[in-house]
Amino acid sequence: MLIRLAPWLFVVLWSTGYIGSKYGVAYAEPLTMLTLRFVAVVILIATAAVILRTSGLSPRAFAMQIGVGALIHGVYLGGVFWAIDRGMPAGVAALIVCLQPILTASAGGWLLGERITLRHWGGLWLGLAGVALVLAPKMATGDAGFTVATVLACVISLAAITAGTLWQKASAAGLPLRASLLPQFIGAAAVVGAGAGLSEAGEITWSPVFIAALAWLTLVLSIGAITLLLILVRENEAWRTASLFYLVPPITAVMAWALFGETLTVVQLIGMMLVTGAILSLQTRRAETIAAPGGAKRSAA
Repeated sequence: MLIRLAPWLFVVLWSTGYIGSKYGVAYAEPLTMLTLRFVAVVILIATAAVILRTSGLSPRAFAMQIGVGALIHGVYLGGVFWAIDRGMPAGVAALIVCLQPILTASAGGWLLGERITLRHWGGLWLGLAGVALVLAPKMATGDAGFTVATVLACVISLAAITAGTLWQKASAAGLPLRASLLPQFIGAAAVVGAGAGLSEAGEITWSPVFIAALAWLTLVLSIGAITLLLILVRENEAWRTASLFYLVPPITAVMAWALFGETLTVVQLIGMMLVTGAILSLQTRRAETIAAPGGAKRSAA
């Protein structure tokens, strides 16, 4: 039951990250806020590991998870936040990183041997078209933030989350999830901490709103949503998990409409319907005959 609900719960929780970040960046620079968030996660997970006596990873696996975390959490989020902070329209940045499912499907078929049918490709491209419609109003905001640096930051973010997802899928299938989180966020904190030190003043205005936003991003996003993401990467094809990110812009748009009074246009609503239809198609597996351990046959859900 949990694995069936996990994709939809993950998308909802992940979408709240953009709302929390919008509250938080009013009080701290983006990379500084990410550094605080990831350091808080490391402290919480390390404390829990001591109390619960969680078994650790081998040195090789620990180092591998540091690399995965640096890519998925550090470079991905850090690059996008950095570009938006320097004027890149949020919609354009989101559309660039929403190429991830297409890129993951292309690389996953080659590197992991994942089977991708024409129906799957159709769903992936339909989902991307829907995302473009949802983000269309946010892309018509001028070109002041379009620089080589901001575009490159978004492209690097796209490459990082794609590579990190494939790396996790290929090499971390047998690793315990709780033990994987600590090295992942050590890697993430190192990346964004270095970025903050090089490009930001590190000023923070402590307020109840900032503390609440930071707590939400730490507990709900970096622990709750990321745990669900790792479960999904372990249990599903990499491209199928990546396709869930198509739903983030539509859900975020609805949340922004409800919380901040942002407008929802007819074009955006059409885009939302396209994305929803595409994801339902991609996440609903047709009955397939799969060889189970011991040579028995079973039907996939």
